[in-house]
Amino acid sequence: MTIDLYYSVGSPPCRSVLLLAKALGVKLNLKETSARNGETKTPQFLKINPQHCIPTLVDNGFVLWESRAILGYLANKYAKDDSIYPKDPQKRAIVDQRLYFDLGTFTPSLREFVLKMRSGKDPTADMATNIEEAFQLLDKFLDGQDWVAGNNITIADYSIVIGASLTELIGFNIVKYNNVTRWLERAKKTIEGYDEVLIAGNAVLKSSIPTK
Repeated sequence: MTIDLYYSVGSPPCRSVLLLAKALGVKLNLKETSARNGETKTPQFLKINPQHCIPTLVDNGFVLWESRAILGYLANKYAKDDSIYPKDPQKRAIVDQRLYFDLGTFTPSLREFVLKMRSGKDPTADMATNIEEAFQLLDKFLDGQDWVAGNNITIADYSIVIGASLTELIGFNIVKYNNVTRWLERAKKTIEGYDEVLIAGNAVLKSSIPTK
């Protein structure tokens, strides 16, 4: 079994795939690929993924990109049970809703902030407000439960924790969000490879932010 993952250490979406694969015991053949250096736009890569983005997974000839789609695929194919991505329609719908929240609201608010910092400019007040609103929603989702989609860890946690870990990088204090704070501490202790993957990845991102 050969599963290639085209990825970059500094790419937040790639980290969710790395963490879930580790949790599932899926061995990946890692192929470091730099979008900034044009490595996703070579003829060879474009044959694999015409959308030229990472992460891109190649599982014995089956090609898939977009991190959340990859998370679902890995869980469906390689998880020992369905707790991490439930088959029950209603439970799965909640997981999917959290993933869409991450895709459309949570991660974009953080990405916008980080990109502004990487440009050497100060993020705007509106950008900070967007992050506050995203965390307010996440805090409500976590009310009365251990994980973002219920009382079991799911692929939604593996996705959303990537953005949440960026708060330390950008200096955003989440202490007033009690549910988020407890969840993130739980995730740090529960998710195998958290320090190895997230802290190392954030260090790469931090190195790309100009100092003032």
